[in-house]
Amino acid sequence: MSAPMDLTILYRGPLASCDYDCPYCPFAKRRDSTERLRADRAALERFTGWAGRQSGDRLSVLFTPWGEGLVRSWYRGALVALSHQPHVGRVAIQTNLSCRTDWLADADLGTVALWCTYHPGQTPYERFLAKAHRLAGLGVRFSVGIVGLPEHLDDARRLRAALPGHVYLWVNAAEGRTYTDEEAGLWTALDPLFPYSRHPHRSAGLPCRTGESVISVDGDGTVRRCHFVRAELGNLYDGSYRAALSPRPCPLAVCDCHIGYVHLETLPLYDVFAGGVLERVPAAASGSGGLGRAGGLR
Repeated sequence: MSAPMDLTILYRGPLASCDYDCPYCPFAKRRDSTERLRADRAALERFTGWAGRQSGDRLSVLFTPWGEGLVRSWYRGALVALSHQPHVGRVAIQTNLSCRTDWLADADLGTVALWCTYHPGQTPYERFLAKAHRLAGLGVRFSVGIVGLPEHLDDARRLRAALPGHVYLWVNAAEGRTYTDEEAGLWTALDPLFPYSRHPHRSAGLPCRTGESVISVDGDGTVRRCHFVRAELGNLYDGSYRAALSPRPCPLAVCDCHIGYVHLETLPLYDVFAGGVLERVPAAASGSGGLGRAGGLR
């Protein structure tokens, strides 16, 4: 019998459709066939059933679909079901928050969490803000973010001013964009952690928790160390992955995505996000001081 473990799982099934049309996303307005949606639902239900049976381990789960998951009932159901499992410490999902929020009333709010992204031009600002306030009123753990494009700066400032003070507003550096110090300063004034996103992180040969206590799983149950390294470690459902888990250096030159570099042991982000790594909620945002509106952690 395998020894108990604390395991963080990033799950990404076949879903690749989204209801938004963001120009910076390759999956904008993509539609999945009925067959693909059925396959995605079956894969997710298989994963949820497996996770529910792992009572000997301590699990944390982040759903990172290419598309928008919460408009699909099976993702909402999976979050609710896993949130009530005593061996699941956290279950979270990345979402554009276009879905309704009433389903959260059935979830354990001590376990479920949302990583929300605001996409200007895709949804009315007031509608998104109202949903964010609704989440806060319900007591849901969540963060809100935006892509750091110049045309988004005013929206980001308006959003930061209107969100509850304890809600962390993160800014992702736009892919392929180089920021001047002046530009970076504008974004850092909104998100004091933006400097971690500004530049890709050198990772080659450096220790990373992925492949040891963090894994990536696809719809077939194939286990990899993370979404960005294609080498397979085994399969989730036959248990073959467990023997492959061990400390290992990163094989890539750089890591430029938060869901990857947050796990680098050379960065302090497990301390920065203590208790909120999956939903991107800094520990300071959970305290009485919160995140300063002027941009400083306090």
